[in-house]
Amino acid sequence: MKVAKFGGTSLASAAQIRKVCDIIRSDPERRLIVVSAPGKRDKHDIKITDLLIACADEFLAIGSAEKPLAAVIERYAEIARDLGLSAEITERIAADFRARLATDRSHRGHFLDTVKAGGEDNSAKLVAEYLCHVGLEARYTSPREAGLVVSPEHGNARVLPESYENLRRLRGAPGLTVFPGFFGYSPQGAVVTFPRGGSDITGSILAAAVQADLYENFTDVESVFVANPDIITLPQPIVELTYREMRELSYAGFSVFHEEALAPVFHAGVPVCIKSTNNPRAPGTTITLRRRAAAAGPVTGIAAAAGFCSINVSKYLMNREVGFGRRLFQILEEEGLSYEHTPSGIDNISVILGERRFDAAAEARVVERIRSELAVDEVSVERGLALVMVVGEGMRHAVGLAARATAALARAGVNIEMINQGASEVSMMFGAKSSDATRAVRALYEEFFGKAT
Repeated sequence: MKVAKFGGTSLASAAQIRKVCDIIRSDPERRLIVVSAPGKRDKHDIKITDLLIACADEFLAIGSAEKPLAAVIERYAEIARDLGLSAEITERIAADFRARLATDRSHRGHFLDTVKAGGEDNSAKLVAEYLCHVGLEARYTSPREAGLVVSPEHGNARVLPESYENLRRLRGAPGLTVFPGFFGYSPQGAVVTFPRGGSDITGSILAAAVQADLYENFTDVESVFVANPDIITLPQPIVELTYREMRELSYAGFSVFHEEALAPVFHAGVPVCIKSTNNPRAPGTTITLRRRAAAAGPVTGIAAAAGFCSINVSKYLMNREVGFGRRLFQILEEEGLSYEHTPSGIDNISVILGERRFDAAAEARVVERIRSELAVDEVSVERGLALVMVVGEGMRHAVGLAARATAALARAGVNIEMINQGASEVSMMFGAKSSDATRAVRALYEEFFGKAT
C-alpha cells in the first residue's frame, strides 16, 4: 500500500488533476491520496490558501469579503467545468465556503483556520468527484470522520498519539480514499491547521498510521537537488538520502518537503519518495533509514536559511558557575522563545533564535533580564544572520572537510560569524550575514560538486 500526496501545483488546474488521475490509475497500490489546495497556475497567479487568508482577514475587518470569496469559488468552478463535472459540485463547494465565513469570529485563530482549511477540504471533494467521474471507486474522507486529532494550537497543530490508532482503519477501506491535507480537529472538535506546507505532514501521519510500504510526495520538481536551483543553475539531483540528511536540509531552507513531515514516517520506518507530477516516470529522490555509502561522497547537499539572530553572552569563569546555562534558557522559556543552536566557548555562549518571534520589545526584556539575573560581563544581540549548512552522512569519515569549507568561504569573501557541528557529524553549520548567504552557497557548491553554471 502506498500513500500518495499531491501538492498545490499538482492540483492547480484541470489539466494537472488529469495528470494526478493518470498517476493514481497507473499503480493500484496507490490507495490513500492526500491533496493540497490548488496552487499557482503560473508565477503571476495566487494560491487558494492565500486567497482564503485574504478572505478571512477582510471578513474580520468589515464583515464581508465578496470579492476574494468570488475569486476562490471561481477557481474551483473553472476546474470543475474543465473536468466535465456537473455544476452541483461547485454549488456544494460554494455553500461550504459561505458556511465557514458564517462561523464564530470571536477567536481570530480559530476563524482563520476554519476558512483556510476549506482549501484542502474542497480540493479533496473535487478530486474524489472526478475520480468517480472517470470510473474509479473513490470517496472523500473527512479528518474528523477518520479521527485525525491534533493539539489546539491554531496554525501550528501537532498530531496527538490517538490519531494513529484511529487512522489505521483507513488501511482496510475499499477503493481509493481521498483525504484533505493541512488540518485536523482538536479534542474539542475545532478545526486546527498545521503550519503552511502542512499537507506533507498529513501525508506522513497517514503513511505512518497505515504502515504504508511507501509514502510518495508528488510536487513540481523531479527530485531534491544538491542546492537551491534558484541559486545554482542545474544543480546535481540527489537520488537517495537519509532521514537525517533531509531533516537538516529541510531545516536550512529546502522547501520541497516540510521539515516537520519527517517525524511520523521516520519513527514508523516508512521510506519516502519525492516525485514529479509532470514527469512521474523520473525516479525522484528516495529518503530512507539506511545510511548512505561513504563512496557516494561526503556531502549530500548545501543549504542556507536567513532570518536568524544571536544573543551573545560573555562572563568570566562562566564554565565554573553551576546552573548558568539552565538559568539562561529559563529566561528564554519564560519569554516563550525556542532556540535553534548554542555555540559556546569557555567564558561565552551564543544562542541562535529565529528573528520573527524575537521583536524589539522581546529583545529589550531578554537583554535586561540576562544582565540583571545572570550578572554577565557583556550581552549583545546580532541580527540579520543566515545559517549555511553543509550536510552529509559521509562527513564523519572525511578528513579535512571543515578546512575545505572554510577555505572556500574565505576565497568567496564570506566572513564566518560562527561554526557549529553536532556530535553526529551529519552537518556543519556556518553563521554568516544574510547578505552573504547566496555567495556562501555558491562557494561551497563549487568546492564539493564542481563549477556552478
